[in-house]
Amino acid sequence: MDADSREALWRQFGAAIDMLDNAIAACPEELWYDGSRSVEPWYLAYHTLFYLDLYLSPGLDGFAPPPPFTLDELEADVLPERPYTQAEIRAYLEHGRRKCRETIAALTAEEARRPSGFDWLPMPRLEVHLYSLRHVQHGAGQLNLMLRQAVDAAPRWVKRTAKPLGAEG
Repeated sequence: MDADSREALWRQFGAAIDMLDNAIAACPEELWYDGSRSVEPWYLAYHTLFYLDLYLSPGLDGFAPPPPFTLDELEADVLPERPYTQAEIRAYLEHGRRKCRETIAALTAEEARRPSGFDWLPMPRLEVHLYSLRHVQHGAGQLNLMLRQAVDAAPRWVKRTAKPLGAEG
């Protein structure tokens, strides 16, 4: 892929990650652990970040999320042993943001055309990145809806991430 295409992909992927981060940061603690909801905000954020991390990997072989997270998310109907804190989730988000920037910065035309590495996603790697971007944005949208319903406020739209692909940090 050419540099302009990688930069455009990063700016939009980064914006989706920024929106998810903003929604997590805006979530009051009483909503974060609201067990009256079919899906609690902490779990929605965790699920979104787990799959961001996974889909930025070449495949399942060798994939392991950073501690305290486990591979249990791959099992149907298996929830984590405990709810994760906002600090833990935001640390995982930063892990995902770094991994996303590194993955996109290294994306070549050959890599973009390579198969996904996931049996359930029969598509090339570039399409997996777009699929994952949509998943992150969907998670951010769901959290924003929960915020609107609970506290009648939600973070604003992020047009594009502020930090260029080649920037440090």
